[in-house]
Amino acid sequence: MLIPRVLKAGEESKLHLEEMKKEIEALVIKKGFYNSPEDIPKKLLFAFIELGEASDRWKKGESEEKIAEELVDVIFYVLDTSRLACPTINMDEMFKRKLEKNLARPYQYGEGHRKTQT
Repeated sequence: MLIPRVLKAGEESKLHLEEMKKEIEALVIKKGFYNSPEDIPKKLLFAFIELGEASDRWKKGESEEKIAEELVDVIFYVLDTSRLACPTINMDEMFKRKLEKNLARPYQYGEGHRKTQT
């Protein structure tokens, strides 16, 4: 059984994604949250809901801390989903590979920057 290492307020965190996954797993087990591959769709939905809550707080002009708290909830659900959906993938390495891939892409790539045809 994993024992969570709880950071105290103001304590600097040096956690990496893989370490965060372990902390989240310990929390999930301790609190009896959804914890099986069948729960992956729920976890992804919860991440989406938390993202909406972050957007809502931002639109209402709430504090950066409140917005950040919702964004951390998104990260929690995404990392917990990764733990169940792709347990053999090292998310630290995947992050580095994806960052390199994105850096190699052209300036302003993606749907939001395409010109519409008239």
